[in-house]
Order: sequence, then C-alpha cells, then structure tokens
Amino acid sequence: MAESGAPQPHFRTIALIVGAALFMETLDSTVLATALPSMARELGVSAPSLSIALTSYLISLAVFIPVSGRIADRFGARTVFRAAIVIFLMGSIACANAPTVAFLVVARFVEGIGGALMMPVGRLVLMRSVQKRDLIQASSWVLIPAVVGPIMGPPVGGLIITYLHSWRYIFYINVPIGLLGIVLVSLYIANTKGEVPAKTDYKGIFLSSLSLGLLLFGFELVSHDGAVALALSFLTIGALLGALYIYHARVARDPILDISLMRIPTFGTSVIAGAITRLTQGAHPYLLPLMMQLGFGLSAAQSGLMTLATAVGSIAAKPVAPLLLRRFGFRDTLVVNGFFSSAGYVLCGLFRPGWPMPLMFLMMLAAGFFMSLQFTGYNTIAYDEIDQDRMGSATTFYTTFQQLMLSMGICAGAAALQGAMVLRGHHVPQFVDFTAAFWTVALVSLSATIWNRRFSHEAGTEISGHTPRTWSTRQVIKEPRGINS
Repeated sequence: MAESGAPQPHFRTIALIVGAALFMETLDSTVLATALPSMARELGVSAPSLSIALTSYLISLAVFIPVSGRIADRFGARTVFRAAIVIFLMGSIACANAPTVAFLVVARFVEGIGGALMMPVGRLVLMRSVQKRDLIQASSWVLIPAVVGPIMGPPVGGLIITYLHSWRYIFYINVPIGLLGIVLVSLYIANTKGEVPAKTDYKGIFLSSLSLGLLLFGFELVSHDGAVALALSFLTIGALLGALYIYHARVARDPILDISLMRIPTFGTSVIAGAITRLTQGAHPYLLPLMMQLGFGLSAAQSGLMTLATAVGSIAAKPVAPLLLRRFGFRDTLVVNGFFSSAGYVLCGLFRPGWPMPLMFLMMLAAGFFMSLQFTGYNTIAYDEIDQDRMGSATTFYTTFQQLMLSMGICAGAAALQGAMVLRGHHVPQFVDFTAAFWTVALVSLSATIWNRRFSHEAGTEISGHTPRTWSTRQVIKEPRGINS
C-alpha cells in the first residue's frame, strides 16, 4: 500500500518506472559482447581474458540477489530501489573510466550489486503497488524491457563501436536513464516495508550465495574453450553447496531463500515451468546472432538488427495478453501457447540463405510474440496465492531462479551446438548444427507443458477476470433458458 499522502500513480506509470530500470540492467548484461575486441586492444590484453569482466557481474548478481528481498523489507522498497539505481550508475561510470582490467572487473562487480537489487526489488515494488486486476497488464509492460534489453545489447554495442569509436560510451548510456529513474522513483514509488526476521540467516546467505556464484560461473565457463574441466568443478561444488543449503532451509526458521514457497501450487508450478521454458529464452540470444553471422555472413550490427524482430513481437504481445488470459484463463493459455512458443524456435532452426529476409523477420517476430505471452503468464500467476508478508521472499526466490535458468540457457545452447558439431565432425558450425541446437532447446521448452497442465482451471481468476467454464457453471447458465422456453 502507498504511504499516506503519497501520490497514487497509474499502474502503467509504476510498471514503466520498474521496466526502465530493468531495461538498463538487462541491456548492460549483453551490450559488452560486441565490444570485447575493442576493449581488449585498448587495455592491452587478449579478448578471452576479458571474460572475467562479464562473469564478475554474474557472480555479483548471485551473491546479492538472495538478500535483496530482506534488505527491501527492512529499509523500504523505494529506498532500496533508488539506492540500487545509484549503485548501478556509480559502477557504470567507473567502468567507463577503467584504466586497467582489474579496475574494470571491480567496477562490473559494483554494477552487479545494483543490478541484483534492482531485479527482485523492482518486481516487489510492482506486486505491492498494483492491484490484482491490473497485474497482467502491468507485468506485460515490465516484461518488454526484460526481453528487449538483452536483444538490443549486441546491436547497440556494435553501433557505438562502429560510429563513436570508443567502448567507453557503452557505459554512459545508463547515466540519463538512471538519473531519470531516480527522480521518478522518488516521486511515484511508495516506501513499503515488510516483516523482517529477528535473526539474520548468515549460514543460509553464505551457502546460497556461494552455491549460486559457482553455478553461474560454471555455466559461463562451459562455452569457453579449454575451460570445461574447471567449469565442471565449479558446477559440482556449486551443486553440493546447493544441496547443503536445501537441507539448511528445511530446518532453519527464516531461511534467506524460502523453499517452502514451492509448496504453494501456483508459485511452485510457475517456478518449475518457467525455469524449463527460460532455457529457450537464454539460448536464443546466443544461437540466433551466431547463426546470422557465421551462416548468413551478416555483420554483428546487421545480425543484431535482424534479431530485434523478437523484441517487436514481445511488444506486440503486450495488449493481447490480458485479453487472452481473460478469455481462456491462465492454465489453457499457458498449455496451448507453450506449443506455439516452442514451435517458433523450431522454425528458426530451419532458416537458410535462400529464405527471404522479410519472412525470417516475421517468423522471429512471431516467436517473440508467443514467448512474451508465455512469460507474462508465468510472471503473473506466480504471485496469485502469495500473501503480502511473504511477497519479498517470493520475489527474491523467483528472480534467483530466473537468473540461474537464463544463464543455463546460454550454456544449453552452446552445449547443444557443440554436441551437434562433434557428432558430425564439423570444426565450424554448419546450418544443420544450428538446427539441432534450436530443436534441442525447443524440445526442452516444450516439456514444460507437463507442468502447465498442473495449473488448476481456477488459478488466477481474480487476476485475469476469467470465469472457468466448468460443468456446474454451464448448468447454471442453461437452466434459466429452459424455464423461459
């Protein structure tokens, strides 16, 4: 609830404020990909050695995402959200002025602290500020930057390097967006707080942060040549620490990541089904630009502009999602649309040089449309049965899994492509290898249908306004007609 005397903004205003911050964060996570060669030349190192600058950001996310909900509950959502933007801007400015690789790595870690606080706290702001009947539309607005940001990263980075001739301008993109965000958060976001446990779960913080950090670092290293053994070591240790955390969380009174939330039907089902589907979303920004550059011979900027079609499709889904969910309900929409969202990426695997570019653009647009609709459903239904006093824990838990599975998606795409190349004896990926990789991740995504069917027909009716057409309701509708006749 908003503070007394505070302005009552429209839900779209809140959604766009949160969305702008998430856009800044998600854009920054991928914009460096095309800038690494230029950065390496100026800093006097090899491009592969700069990968630590990317992974330091991921590690920072893993360490600080679990504690973000508790921090917001203690100090207030507005205070923490605004501080997150300030920290992110400070990290961005430091990155832009980095004289050495070591300085850049530390600055990226600082950026990650801001990003880790922005993601779950931004979602928490949305859930606490928007009424359930407006939640679908608000989630649709917020989902756009989450999809557009990573896709726009490579072409934006390529354009800056090509025309401004300096990678440092990449980090200055965040400054005007962040400053505007600070002002808007101060004006329109209420400083809501939640219940804070009397005792801090330091053991849980240590186990969960270290486990997530090692898992994310391991997933990142899998796609690097010569780092498979190290990656597997990190993944193994991370998994063991994760198992220890699960045991700890079952006996701890107030664990930092509350796994008991998984017993809530809509939340648990949304986390699992959404996690499986996010493998495709994570693999797509890796596979498609690579295929466009290696297979079609497009430049980094050209391939990035082509992949913007999925962002356009995501935006197109915004006004349609509430209508479909109101008409068919969450369960039926997620089950049926799950087939279309997976099929979109199956078709991307069939792209060949003889295909007209406009046709491929339209197919990628459709893929983005259906995938955006799917995540609007997952991101909304997850909180249907969550009480306000557990909203902070729920947003932290959900965001942690979301970040983990997106990173796993990159790993899955890279592994599927490499596996296809090995089976066919290819040293350079061919179109058939890309086809196999796309189909593999799409098949995994399609398996989420098993979980989508576990949603009840009544799930999310208060949010969507859908009236389930059960046998009893049909009888109620038919009976008056018989009497009148």
